[in-house]
Amino acid sequence: MSGKTSQFESDAFVDFPVSRGIVACASSSFNAPASVSIHSRRDLAELLPDLSRSFLARLIDDGRIAVSGEVVVKPSFHVAAGQSITVEIPSPTPATAASQDLPLTILHEDDDLVVIDKPAGLVVHPSAGHGDGTLVNALLFHVHDLSGVGGEIRPGIVHRLDKDTSGVMVIAKNDAAHRALTSAWNGSSVIKEYLALVYGTPSPSRGRVDAPIGRDPRNRKRMAVVRDGRQAVTEYDVIQPLRYLALVRCRLHSGRTHQIRVHMKHLGHPIVGDPVYSGPQWKGIPDKRLQKTLAALGRQALHATLLTIPHPRTGTMMTFNSPLPADLNLVLREAGGVLKE
Repeated sequence: MSGKTSQFESDAFVDFPVSRGIVACASSSFNAPASVSIHSRRDLAELLPDLSRSFLARLIDDGRIAVSGEVVVKPSFHVAAGQSITVEIPSPTPATAASQDLPLTILHEDDDLVVIDKPAGLVVHPSAGHGDGTLVNALLFHVHDLSGVGGEIRPGIVHRLDKDTSGVMVIAKNDAAHRALTSAWNGSSVIKEYLALVYGTPSPSRGRVDAPIGRDPRNRKRMAVVRDGRQAVTEYDVIQPLRYLALVRCRLHSGRTHQIRVHMKHLGHPIVGDPVYSGPQWKGIPDKRLQKTLAALGRQALHATLLTIPHPRTGTMMTFNSPLPADLNLVLREAGGVLKE
């Protein structure tokens, strides 16, 4: 094997420091029980918490892990206490997405993460039909110290916002930060709050929706509350009852696809402007001026307004806020509400 390597005895746990997201040679160690035994990449991942199982699987496939000098060729293997393990970490490959100078509002940036205020209309990942002009393309231009995430120089997307949902997003700069944030994401330390404009006013004004979400059996392109779906919990609180609408704060306790959109529809109060789950309900509103404003909105009225996370390196709690954007404030005003700054 060639390249950057680190070798350690299997009766000692070695902490691999991360530099620019690349796992470097071991620089510190502490003793683990001498009876430690490794039978698979899952066991190895527990000894090397900075490396994901999928990344370790790629290292094995590429012949970059050896036991006592013999290259591991199978995903299931055995290492006895006292045997040495050599792990070669290749330099991350260049990003496959193109760097593009797109406008981007950065709320916070440090060595491990970047927090942005995503505008509505911006797709997060390149995909079929969206080969460029995405958040990933913008991050590759604006963030200059991205390093290896999954073996590629790219931003580590911890969570997603739908194309037409605006607000706070956090992105990891390296593998260690990505793994720490992903691990914490659905735990109690992470707080995710959204503001939504919905049709009608939910009653009671505060509540909790605990309803499983899965593919809609009648339309596989949509999600729905279904009996065999994955558990999904959303707390909601009516902030301002309006004319024909309401401004609602939603807090997520899980992260299912379209969760708030589906749960609000399930309550009978779908999100304004949602082309999938509400349709043009504004046509039934007798106020013609409000009707015109809603018809021109062009996206679902959903905004990620607050995100609290533990910093992936220090554990310090950090909170980021994004005010309701101008287009949703316009709807709020036309519906008789007080502007949210």
